[in-house]
Amino acid sequence: MGRQLTYSDFEYSNRKRQTKREAFLEQMNAVIPWAALIALIVPFYPSGGRGRPTKGIETMLRMYLLQDWFNLSGEMTEDSIYDSYAMRSFMNINFLEEQAPDATTLLKFRHLIEEHKLGEAMFNEVNRELEAAGCMWHGGTIVDATIIESTKSTKNRSGERDPEMHQTKKGNQWYHGMKGHICVDAGTGYVHTVTATAANVSDIDETVNLIREDDEVLYGDAAYVGVDKRDEIIDNPDLSLQRIKVSGRRGKNRDIPEGYAKQIEMAREYLKSKVRCKVKHPFHIIKDKFGYRKTVYRGLAKNLNRLHMLFMSANLLMCAQSGGFEAHAQLWA
Repeated sequence: MGRQLTYSDFEYSNRKRQTKREAFLEQMNAVIPWAALIALIVPFYPSGGRGRPTKGIETMLRMYLLQDWFNLSGEMTEDSIYDSYAMRSFMNINFLEEQAPDATTLLKFRHLIEEHKLGEAMFNEVNRELEAAGCMWHGGTIVDATIIESTKSTKNRSGERDPEMHQTKKGNQWYHGMKGHICVDAGTGYVHTVTATAANVSDIDETVNLIREDDEVLYGDAAYVGVDKRDEIIDNPDLSLQRIKVSGRRGKNRDIPEGYAKQIEMAREYLKSKVRCKVKHPFHIIKDKFGYRKTVYRGLAKNLNRLHMLFMSANLLMCAQSGGFEAHAQLWA
């Protein structure tokens, strides 16, 4: 969807350099499969036959993505579009013809996405596009989880913390919140499965909901020691045949006497860590680039929808940085 150039567009074209925000938005705009994502929303989007005319689906989806990528509230997203030329360009809005959607309209759109689990649907659609372009392989997977803290405030209607979030201890520190569990493709590092649980749920308990049945090998850190002995893995004819390459617990190598055996074991751990490190990059993107270090909404369902949108965006960003869908398709043609 194009838009008519304005005087501010011509003025801005004379800038000396491109900002990082503008470069990021142009990069994402070029790689997002807009038509496929919009088609998922169409069956649930109001027709606007009565009352105030609805905003276009693409306009609302672009605004919703800006909110997720820059970790903004609805009001801040609306204000940022008016303040930032890069965001306005990404929205394809010409203020001579229309205004940016307001925060209430964005809130209703987010509720529609959450109600119909469209975040997961869009995540899966992007993964199908990645597989079709040869970006995502099968055969090996890496599992990991991260703690996402929730707000400690009780200034709400119930006067208590989110009941779906719980406490857990990591190291010598206690955290209250949820866990985001992911599995990434061992060959390429793209996220193929996302789940969310309360923080007190063990990483190993969620493994069976993450791994793909057609995988042949599973990588994980020491939190997944013993996963091959779980009943839900043993009783599954597909999962039980997978090779489990889990890192040993801390201090294991210290107990091995110095010599050839210790060198071999350390070499094995090093090779496993070289593969396993790919799972850390998507977490880096959503936490450091998108700023998602604390839960934004109450309840696991809403935050899981946010995780699906963020990891979908992380996959698209990694794809864009490696040349985009076309580069991958040409490579494997």
